[in-house]
Amino acid sequence: MNATHPPRATERVPSTVVLGASGYLGSVIGGLLASRPGRVRLVARRPCAVPEGAVATVETVRADLTDDAAVAAAVADADVVLHLAKHAGDWRLPEREPAATGQVNVGVMRALLAALAARSGASGAGTDAGDPARPPLVVFAGACTQIGHTPDRPMDGTEPDHPETAYDQQKLAAENLLMEATRVGAVRGVSLRLATVFGQSPLSAVPDAGVVVTMIRKALAGEPLTMWHDGTVMRDLTYVEDVGRAFLAAVDRPEGLIGRHWMIGTGRHEPLGEVFRTVASAVAAATGLPPVPVVTVTPPGAAVVTDFLNVYIDPAPFGAACGWSARVPLREGIDRTVHALLSAGPLPGSPVQSTAPTP
Repeated sequence: MNATHPPRATERVPSTVVLGASGYLGSVIGGLLASRPGRVRLVARRPCAVPEGAVATVETVRADLTDDAAVAAAVADADVVLHLAKHAGDWRLPEREPAATGQVNVGVMRALLAALAARSGASGAGTDAGDPARPPLVVFAGACTQIGHTPDRPMDGTEPDHPETAYDQQKLAAENLLMEATRVGAVRGVSLRLATVFGQSPLSAVPDAGVVVTMIRKALAGEPLTMWHDGTVMRDLTYVEDVGRAFLAAVDRPEGLIGRHWMIGTGRHEPLGEVFRTVASAVAAATGLPPVPVVTVTPPGAAVVTDFLNVYIDPAPFGAACGWSARVPLREGIDRTVHALLSAGPLPGSPVQSTAPTP
């Protein structure tokens, strides 16, 4: 069933379609888009809620994005498409079921580009909505690990790609399709290659299944925080609302971004051992309980090479092109997430029986 927030204006305004809007990142971006004027269509396999207090005209559509006709219908009048749909597979399987994941990770992009190329008289995108000659803008959620073996220096987007996992190979294949469609003028494509995204936001109730929030949940349950290495592996960890704002920045100022990929991160690099100890400290401060220990364990057999590589991001080129920068420091993002999880009530088996303290 579709749901629509009542329109606030009769004149045509730009239409933004979010594919994968019921997911962790998609739901936060949907909340950000709903908070400003425009037309927004949230498309996903699972139900999407119209964000409370929406300023935009918001429509929700349930659709199977592996159905080419459903994709075409979802983007029929789109000025902007934010493509966030993905299938990471089962992390316990080394190849992450490449046939099944490829149907989403590559197939949805192929169907999207075919639908947009087939449209006649495409409207403008974003701030260019008054120019009917401009093809639609497509902003794709890529991954910084598409590069493969990450270098021990900040990546600025100029590095050659040699992806090592099936998932990263599929993400790169989809990105290449987008760039080729941009080259021939069918769309205006931008790929944002994301570093590790983390955190719970009040904009969404969809849980973060990533490593940082997994460790916060373990700490709230009084369990030790386990690492697959000695804790020196470096990561760039970006709070989810900052990543959402990066997509909005690409929509608002696309012209300097079109036709290439961009690295999205904070530019700050943290050893995971220190991140886990920060999690233990934040949970202890919020609950009044002693901090849980951080320990090293034997990695599972399904661990992939990228789990043990340092990831350094240089977001300066993207920031120079559109004015974006990450705003939320790591500890603040962790504190926000701890508070959000505590506000939702104690976890099963958790020693924490109180609700979240007032920030």
